Amino acid sequence: MVNIIACNLGSYGRYRAVAYEHLRAIGLTNVEIPVPAPDALQGVLDDLDRYGLKVTSVLGKCDLSNPGCVEGLKPQAEAATRLGAKIVFLSVKTNGIPLSEAYERLRGVGEVMAAAGLTAALETHPDLIQNASVALETMRAVDHPCVRVNFDTANIYYYNEGCTAVEELRKIAPYVVSVHLKDTNGGYRAHHFPTLGQGVVDYPEVFRILNGQGMYGPFTLELEGIAGEQLSEEQQKARVADSFAYLKQIGAA
Repeated sequence: MVNIIACNLGSYGRYRAVAYEHLRAIGLTNVEIPVPAPDALQGVLDDLDRYGLKVTSVLGKCDLSNPGCVEGLKPQAEAATRLGAKIVFLSVKTNGIPLSEAYERLRGVGEVMAAAGLTAALETHPDLIQNASVALETMRAVDHPCVRVNFDTANIYYYNEGCTAVEELRKIAPYVVSVHLKDTNGGYRAHHFPTLGQGVVDYPEVFRILNGQGMYGPFTLELEGIAGEQLSEEQQKARVADSFAYLKQIGAA
């Protein structure tokens, strides 16, 4: 099978306005976008069609401390379905509520996803998915087939010390349904996310592990850059193009 490679529009930094045109030019036709407001949805669909792009995942919102969070996901799930996405990315935290309550609400999230034919992919963020052991605890406690993990290859280093992306991925791989491809210098709390292939992440092994599980994407470029840098439009586009070229070089794209 062929890996599904996508791009989060945030990879273009302050030049998101040129993202669709540039992605079409380099032949990267899958995107991850925020869930549009209802009155903007048709315009987004028209733009995607104009540039020949496909949405593989959407960035949703879910505040688990809000009792209405599950109900609030229903219109987001409807928008995701209209966009053709199968994955709803969520960054979730307990925000002070008991773990048991967070797990129960995540099961509710799973029910909303299941009803729409979607899967929620929980980001590698504290305090429910920041590393493999915590993520495994969350997955086993929630125990819902439509609540899974978005594995961020750089956040493992950002939020943890003394581990590697490959080591953590091996532990959690059966639960991973999507990946954010973000390289890093490996520093704890270091906002240093360069072009793919220029950091410490062993991407060939990341793909081997997940392909071995029968998982072929979406693998989404999330190129957040390096603290303090000010890239020109051409430099920002080059970072995306060079990262995509690196994936081709290692046989992942």
